[in-house]
Amino acid sequence: MSGRRQAARRSPEQAPAAAVNGVIDLRLPSCQSAPLIFASPHSGTRYDPAFIASSRLDEKNLRRSEDSFVDEIFAAAPKSGAPLLCALYPRAYLDPNREPYELDPEMFTEPLPSHVKSRSDRVRAGFGTIARLVASGAEIYEAKMPYAEAERRIDELYRPYHRALEGLIETTLRDFGAAFLFDCHSMPSVGGPTDRDRGTPRPDIVLGDRFGASCEPRVIETAERILRDLDFSVRRNEPYAGAFTTAHYGRPGQRVHAIQIEVNRRLYMNEATVARSRDLPRLKRKMNRFIAAMAEESLTLVETL
Repeated sequence: MSGRRQAARRSPEQAPAAAVNGVIDLRLPSCQSAPLIFASPHSGTRYDPAFIASSRLDEKNLRRSEDSFVDEIFAAAPKSGAPLLCALYPRAYLDPNREPYELDPEMFTEPLPSHVKSRSDRVRAGFGTIARLVASGAEIYEAKMPYAEAERRIDELYRPYHRALEGLIETTLRDFGAAFLFDCHSMPSVGGPTDRDRGTPRPDIVLGDRFGASCEPRVIETAERILRDLDFSVRRNEPYAGAFTTAHYGRPGQRVHAIQIEVNRRLYMNEATVARSRDLPRLKRKMNRFIAAMAEESLTLVETL
C-alpha cells in the first residue's frame, strides 16, 4: 500500500482549480495525500435571473432550499489532502443528489419520454431533479416548462458535476486502493411538517450510510467516533440515511465507501434570515479537526478493510 500512497500525485492539468464553466467549483490539493473526497451538491448560490423571473418566489424564499455555507464548512478539505467538489448552481434550479431524470410530469408542457422516472417518492414529494417545491413547501414555478429545458439543465449542470465526482472517485481508488466519499449537507434544526421527525429537535450531526449499504461499518464508526470526540451529538440514518449520491457511489464491495453527513443549521446560521451566525467560525474550526483526523485515519482504514 505504501506504493499507492507515493503514487498519489496530481498531474499539472489536475492542479487546484476554481469554477469550471461557472457550474462547479473543484478544489484540489496540490497533492492528494488521503483517500477522501468531499462533495457539496446543495450549497450553490448562482441564481440565473431568468430562473428568478420564472418563479413565483423571490430569491430569499428560493434560498430556503439551499444547504447554505456548507462549502465554507468543509473548505479545509484540500489542506488535509482531500478534494472538495461544490455545485455552484442552486438546488432549487437543479438537484444533483437525484437520479438524472426524476421529473414530475405535471411540471411540463408535453408528455415526458419513457426513460423519465416520474413516480419516485422524491418526485411525489415535489423534490425531483428539477424541484417543484422549495423546502418550505411553496411552489416554485408560475407556469409549466418545455421538456427541452429539463434536458438542457441536465446536460449543462447535472452531468458536469457527476463527471467530476466520478473522476475523483476513479483517481482516488486507483491511487489509494479505496475511496471514502463524504456527501456534505445541512439540515433544519427541527423536523419540518412533512418530515418523519416533525417538530423534533435534531442532533448536531446525522451520518447516513443507507443503513449499512453504502460503506463498511468501520468507516462510519470511525467518523462517528471522531465527531463525538469533538463534542458533537451524532445520530445515524435518522431522519436522513442518504440519497442518490450515497446510494449510487457507495459500493463497499468495490472499496468505494460513501457517507452522507448532515450538519444542524443551528450550529452556524440564522435559519430565518439565511445568514451566517457568529458561531460559524467555531464550527469550521471543529470541522477542520474532523477532516484532518479523518484523513489520517482513512489511511489506516485502507490497510485494514
